[in-house]
Amino acid sequence: MASHGSKTVIYAALAGNALIAVTKFAAAAYTGSSAMLSEAIHSLVDTGNQGLLLVGIKRSKRPADEHFPFGYGTEVYFWAFVVAIMIFGVGAGVSLYEGIQKIRHPHEISSPMVNYVVLGFAMLFEAGAWWVAFREFEKTRGRRSVIDAVRRSKDPTVFTVLFEDSAAMLGLIVAAIGIALAQYTGIREFDGYASVGIGLILATTAAVLAYETKGLIIGEAAGAPLVAGVRRIAMSAKGVRRINELRTMHMGPNDILVAISLDFADDMPAGEVERVISALEIDIKTEFPDIRRVFAEIQSAEGHAASVAAEAARDPGVRDTAKE
Repeated sequence: MASHGSKTVIYAALAGNALIAVTKFAAAAYTGSSAMLSEAIHSLVDTGNQGLLLVGIKRSKRPADEHFPFGYGTEVYFWAFVVAIMIFGVGAGVSLYEGIQKIRHPHEISSPMVNYVVLGFAMLFEAGAWWVAFREFEKTRGRRSVIDAVRRSKDPTVFTVLFEDSAAMLGLIVAAIGIALAQYTGIREFDGYASVGIGLILATTAAVLAYETKGLIIGEAAGAPLVAGVRRIAMSAKGVRRINELRTMHMGPNDILVAISLDFADDMPAGEVERVISALEIDIKTEFPDIRRVFAEIQSAEGHAASVAAEAARDPGVRDTAKE
């Protein structure tokens, strides 16, 4: 589930984009600027996207039931993917169409100063929303690069808003340049070129977001430090000789499932094994609160190897993940 900080980022972006969209539409209607209309549509799409992210957060908090025994945490990932589709289909598509139409049938922009004023205020609003998103993103980034932090992030709400706001800032700059060039050179097509440029920015942003959220929807593993920590705890448990296999999967930003296969000493009583497993689960969840479920399988190393070999015989694509 998304954190309180994630919701703060979304609310900040939602308020900013709603105000900006209304102002841009008014300016576009008054001046006839294609670039300004593209920017207005961009802000409107972003406003809707923040609403979708909030829907995803709310739905992800529903408790597990018989139909979805592992809960609804992955709804956050689904709605983030829908946001990427919206940016590409509506934002980029309309901007490209509007820009091409303006290039084919150019017309003069009236009162360009109105556009500059609106773009200036929009830049201030967007900068404020971007700063809120960036500060929240920095809390989880640590010493990693921005690209690496995005790739490893399991909460798409923060980096989705950050990407949207970054694209919005670039779009505003492109719109201002296009309007200025159209005004001072007399080449009215520059306004259409700016709209096309905004569409390309949105398409690129959508592609990156879709790629990043795809892995989360499919089911990404937990980070290496957490996996190493679970291994350490398991190997320190009484009677454990070997970890046959350890698999993790994010069911939500703060909801991790752990499945572990353990080989215990042959002379260990069954009752003692049960007590060790219970203590092991408590220790793992205590050290890593994001781990909500731990499924432990007791299996000899030989039995696990035979099981993997049998599965590989049925499906050549299966590989042994015990050491991964």
